Amino acid sequence: MSDLTTSTRPVPDGMVIELAGELDFVTAARFRETLQQLTLRPGQRLILDLGGLAFCDSSGITAFLAARNLALAVQADIALAAVPPHTARILGMVGLDQVFPIHPDTATASSATG
Repeated sequence: MSDLTTSTRPVPDGMVIELAGELDFVTAARFRETLQQLTLRPGQRLILDLGGLAFCDSSGITAFLAARNLALAVQADIALAAVPPHTARILGMVGLDQVFPIHPDTATASSATG
């Protein structure tokens, strides 16, 4: 059985969503619901902290793209933090490591410019 937990917290320049567990076909809808509850403003940054992510399939990758689209729609930006090696490999294989800024941790992602 797939299980995913998310927690959302503000940071000075935007919001962080921490994901833990499995992001897959079953749990991606729950993550998208979390995204829809966010209030982002122009110029802010949405940080997806993936440090607790144990598994991510193509549905999870698609959910990352939905998060990016949500951020771009309000003229905010997005970054990934603490990406596990297995997820980083998938992002690299499909070229999304060139689309998403990737940082070692949330603090670095929050302080990064542009």
